[in-house]
Amino acid sequence: MSDARLPDDVLPPFTEDSAAALLDGRGRIDGWTPEAGALIGRSATDVVGHSARALLADPSAWPALAASYRAGVRRGDAVLRTNRGAELPVVFRAFDLAGNGGPAGCLVLATPKARAVRKHQDRAFVRELFLQDRVGLAVFDPGLRLLRTNTHLLPYTGVPPDLRGRRLGDFLWPGDADAIEEKLRGVLRTGTPLIGVEEVLRTLDDPRGGVVISISAFRLQSPDGQVLGLTALFTDMTELRRSGERLALLHRATASVGRSLSVTDTGRELAAALVPGLGDLAVVEIADGVAHGEEPVPDREGRLLLRRTAVAGRLPEPAADGGNQAATGPTGHTRSGPDAVPPTDPAPLLPADVVLATVPADDSPLTGPGVDVPAVDGYPMTMTAPLRARGMVLGRVSLGRNADRGPYQAPERDLLREIAARAALALDNARRFTREHRAAVGLQRSMLPPTQNETPGASTSAVYLPAGTATGVGGDWFDVIPLSSARVALVVGDVVGHGLAATATMGRLRTAVRTLADLDLEPDELLAHLDDLVAQLPAESEGPADPADPADPAYGDDPDADGWRDRHASPTTGATCAYAIYDPVSRRCSVASAGHPPPVVADPAGSVSYLPVDPGPPLGVGGLPFETTEVDLAPGSVLALYTDGLIEGRDGDLDAGMAELAARLARPGALSRPLRELGREIVTGRPVVGLADDVTLLLARTRTVPPEDAVCWPVEADPAAVGQVREAAAARLRAWDLDELVFTTELVLSELVTNAIRYAGGPVEVRLIRAGRLICEVSDPSATHPRMRRARLTDEGGRGLYLVAQLTTRWGSRYSRRGKTIWAEQELPR
Repeated sequence: MSDARLPDDVLPPFTEDSAAALLDGRGRIDGWTPEAGALIGRSATDVVGHSARALLADPSAWPALAASYRAGVRRGDAVLRTNRGAELPVVFRAFDLAGNGGPAGCLVLATPKARAVRKHQDRAFVRELFLQDRVGLAVFDPGLRLLRTNTHLLPYTGVPPDLRGRRLGDFLWPGDADAIEEKLRGVLRTGTPLIGVEEVLRTLDDPRGGVVISISAFRLQSPDGQVLGLTALFTDMTELRRSGERLALLHRATASVGRSLSVTDTGRELAAALVPGLGDLAVVEIADGVAHGEEPVPDREGRLLLRRTAVAGRLPEPAADGGNQAATGPTGHTRSGPDAVPPTDPAPLLPADVVLATVPADDSPLTGPGVDVPAVDGYPMTMTAPLRARGMVLGRVSLGRNADRGPYQAPERDLLREIAARAALALDNARRFTREHRAAVGLQRSMLPPTQNETPGASTSAVYLPAGTATGVGGDWFDVIPLSSARVALVVGDVVGHGLAATATMGRLRTAVRTLADLDLEPDELLAHLDDLVAQLPAESEGPADPADPADPAYGDDPDADGWRDRHASPTTGATCAYAIYDPVSRRCSVASAGHPPPVVADPAGSVSYLPVDPGPPLGVGGLPFETTEVDLAPGSVLALYTDGLIEGRDGDLDAGMAELAARLARPGALSRPLRELGREIVTGRPVVGLADDVTLLLARTRTVPPEDAVCWPVEADPAAVGQVREAAAARLRAWDLDELVFTTELVLSELVTNAIRYAGGPVEVRLIRAGRLICEVSDPSATHPRMRRARLTDEGGRGLYLVAQLTTRWGSRYSRRGKTIWAEQELPR
């Protein structure tokens, strides 16, 4: 072996898997390391002194290797033969050993080729990893000081260009740096890698908003287990998170504005959905009239009268000069302060929440401090977008936010444009629903009687609350019908379904009930006739189409007429009804029900009970009878008729609703209150939000006719008895101080009693009642209905009923179980 020394600057770094051998100038092996022996399984004793040629798997390749060495090539690859006869590809590098007289040999370092390739790939991977700019890479020492980073670790304002030796807290906000270092210490302590943990990073120089970083880290350690530090990867997730937040905001806003058919509620939902996602303050201004279902109409200059409908978020801080800003009320709406500066608008009479503005035709949102939206003027960053649907501008939505959140960018403008378009469509749907709902409610209210009514038999008050559902108002109705003999009929009904079809059916049934009531039918008979009428309605609706149907294509392509029948047709035809007749003379109440909840009565003693009514089938079923229930009511009792909307809770438990109604009527002092107040208290005690059905309540406080104001005489079937009737009636009228009515009453009774005796025979009964009017009744056993006719000049009779009709306010007849009763009414003198 040569004693020549190898220069230090050319010594290659040895590793645990590198093999080394010394060759003399003739290619014999002079030195052999244990790593070389382990590589091919031969010890130094076996190879030292022998030619290196014997180590090759193909000795014939030796001349080529020697020639390359002589030509100056000092690296290459070869295939060695192990002691087991296996071939082992290696890569090698030769270093010349200088002697006194020239080259004395060389030092050869070799490593398996597979290992060399893998190490080369590892070095290339690490080099490229530190050169790429998509993922930030940092190597920390055990003290979490930065040892090495790629050039784009954190390409944000406030990050120093050279980070070696620095800690995260030197350039990041303390709270952000502490949160990250706490997680990195856990990696150093446990060795458990950190995978995809997101944190918000803000630099000391630029704390606005910050960026969202996904952090992954793993521990570095030597083969003997010594912890060397850790490597962390930083990925900017800001835009990905913002895109997800914008998409979530779009979905949330779409769901919010679509859940209500109220224009005002839709505006409030829109404003609430935009804060704080897009701004610190959101203001929704809707054109005047839209909330009432009207189409917005610009003035001559193209301006719309916008009304501030909803405000969400916080108003800007007061100006430094002490100017007073608008304050937020308890419900989130804005109100002007007492010292607010008057607006400079040329129309100073407009209230503070109304403005005349020109909404641009372009749907793109406008941004920047120059946007003319007084509602958000206090914010440096503003944005506004029109609410446009079906070619109409319905209003605008405006946003404002502080400067620390930065100006509005293009993705945010696109998001507001999309939200505004969807919200505008929801607003227009709400406007159209409001228009139809108001029309249906107006039509229904026009078909209902006055809510307050005074009759000799009862004082009544009604409360009607229409449903606020998308299906429209229902077909509830009530009525108070004065009958003969001071009696009064109380009616409450409910048509199946909602919308204009139910309203129209309700009007038909109410008219039919009044017509049948004029015949003085018993409650069960009236419901039987009404049942026949309802049963005929489906046949009418299935008849041939009306040539004037607005849905007929021959009448134009009106988009509002498309599907008119489908929208307004009732899926089923049916109704329920409760009909009660109260007689103030006998204090008897007769009730019949067609599938309707039973009336409830509260007497002055404080007891409350439901009338034992046997409900018949709903109207329209046909073929089944109805039953009349008769009860006596104490003077001053309150009788309540209602629809199921009053007692039906959200869980559909009618018994609980009926118990609650009875409890409200049984409260101390309830019956002493005016019926109007009592009815409103009962109805408003129910939750109106999400009301699925109309609520109708009819209250009647019964009255009685004192015994001295009603008199009755039996009359013999003898014409001579007519004179006795006249005398008795005149005496009674004078006792009542009704002398002015003696003559006409005698004449009326003479005609009616004479006809009863002549055509019906006995027994005949005469009754006089003073109850707001003077009522004369003549009852006989005949079932023949009297008919007034025009007598000719030569006729000797036929003028009696004509005289009765001329002398009285109204007259009529009704049937009873014992025959019929003819009655006539006269106004009492003042």
